[in-house]
Amino acid sequence: MDMHERLDKVRALAVFASDPISSNAYATEAIMSVLVILGSQALYLTLPIGLSVAALVLLVIFSYIQTILHYPDGGGAYTVAKDNLGRLPSLLAAAALLTDYILTVSVSVSAGVRAVTSAFPETFGLRVYIALAAIIILTWINLRGVRESGTIFAVPTYAFVAGVWLVIILGLVRYFGLFGASPIPIVEETIPPEASLAGFAYIWLILRAFAGGCTALTGIEAISNGVQAFKPPESRNAAQTMVVMGIMAMTLFIGITFLSTQLALVPHEGESILSQLTRRVAGENALYYWVQLFTALILFLAANTAYQDFPRLSSFLARDDFMPRWMENRGDRLVYSSGIVVLALIASLIVIFFQADEIAMLPLYALGVMLSFSLSQAGMFRLMGRIAHLKPGERLKTMVTEIHYESNARWKQALNAIGSVVTSIVFVILASTKFLEGAWIVLLIIPFLILIFNMVNRHYVSVSKALSIRKLKARDLSEVAEVVIVPIEDVHRGSLRALMYAKRLAGDVRALCVATSPEMKERLLRRWDRFPNITQDIELSIIDYDFRDVLTPIVDYIEKVNNEEFPDKLTTVVVPAFIPIKPIGNFLHNQTANRLRSELRKYEDIVIIDVPIHIDSKI
Repeated sequence: MDMHERLDKVRALAVFASDPISSNAYATEAIMSVLVILGSQALYLTLPIGLSVAALVLLVIFSYIQTILHYPDGGGAYTVAKDNLGRLPSLLAAAALLTDYILTVSVSVSAGVRAVTSAFPETFGLRVYIALAAIIILTWINLRGVRESGTIFAVPTYAFVAGVWLVIILGLVRYFGLFGASPIPIVEETIPPEASLAGFAYIWLILRAFAGGCTALTGIEAISNGVQAFKPPESRNAAQTMVVMGIMAMTLFIGITFLSTQLALVPHEGESILSQLTRRVAGENALYYWVQLFTALILFLAANTAYQDFPRLSSFLARDDFMPRWMENRGDRLVYSSGIVVLALIASLIVIFFQADEIAMLPLYALGVMLSFSLSQAGMFRLMGRIAHLKPGERLKTMVTEIHYESNARWKQALNAIGSVVTSIVFVILASTKFLEGAWIVLLIIPFLILIFNMVNRHYVSVSKALSIRKLKARDLSEVAEVVIVPIEDVHRGSLRALMYAKRLAGDVRALCVATSPEMKERLLRRWDRFPNITQDIELSIIDYDFRDVLTPIVDYIEKVNNEEFPDKLTTVVVPAFIPIKPIGNFLHNQTANRLRSELRKYEDIVIIDVPIHIDSKI
């Protein structure tokens, strides 16, 4: 990436942190939506569960700071796993992350639509169209380039943080009666329990609520994947941005969770918890609409985290021959255009399938990111173990990076071990508690993606072996036969041009025509004799054929010349090709030529050359 396209910390925070910051708009509600099954009296558990989630966030952030410092070229969990755990764990991390990034776009955009419909209920029926429009706009913005997107996203991100912070501060002041502020009226809504649970069933429900709150962790790994998008010094700027992101996200999450619990808010389908909180604390005034507006915008723009990291991770996989190599190409704006478009298309299909319902998609959401967290921290645990065995001043080159002695490597290794174990447990909880709600889809998609990665890799390995020049000798290469065959339907400007070109390639040029009637043969011979300066020294072969399928005798003739007259040599076939100026003209021309090319491509020793002639189809 060119230096002028790189991001300073202010823009980088808006680009990479919009997802974890915006998840505060629904993370608390995800916890409460599960607990409310036990009735409104069980919602007091939201705060302790939220604090547990916050502790896990801090642990993961610490681990990723170490990842940033030790892997400054980016790649996150995929690179860490590849360097320390091997091929299969790295592909597992990549598949998990790609799945998470796709769902990030779908969930974030759908959650943004919910913020709009909470403020304007009459738009509920248009939610899918609004979500698709948001994806189109985001795609266009990201195709414009990293720096431009960072500038565009900065205002909504910081406006959302400022607005919610103001709501939290105002709410705390009113709740505790500070500065003589009027207290917030607490209206307790009684909701009877849907079921009476005890023992294991009760614990299971608490675990489900905790798993729902873990959506607050989504997007944390984004900075570690995009270290090279920062201005120098890249690692230090990325690590500092990670710390600021963690502080912002957790103050918002804990503040919303505390006030929602103390004010006895209850989740409703028609209005989000954040909307209820803002309305209760500030009233339906300018601050309320400020928060709703920028909640919607940041949720829409939170998808930008995926727009940055899905194409970048895809490029890493393409570089390692696990995805199509065109995913590695950059567009005019130095962004991975192909990855951006692929992400937008898949996310749009998911939005349509789930009808822009982010709550229905949440069970699928956090699985991938938890799996990547576990693998990343397991990889860092092993890396720190290797560092701990180094002596002062000693350095070691790994597959991806260079490590050196660190005096505190052992306690860092211990924290990585704790983080890996905890996130693995959370992954199991998510997979089991959300399995029937849709998590099974992700558990199928991840191994399917790994299968695709390996298939692509095997293809590129086989291509590499086929093209290898190791131990290659000149006699191993096929010679080019001194013959060119030109299939023609008639003598006209296009076929004559192809014949002239063919005479430049070889001395033995053969024009091949299939005549389906005596009249056609007579017309061809008459027109052939009109251009002796071109047709001289060219052998004209006319095959009389009673059927309309002219392709079979042409292929048979070319195959016979190739196999019998010039075995083990390259035979050249020159095909006149009409190129209509208007695309619709392609439906009216070249169908026989297209079928001929398709048939001949299965022969490895036949070379096909098109000689174009442009025509105005007048359509």
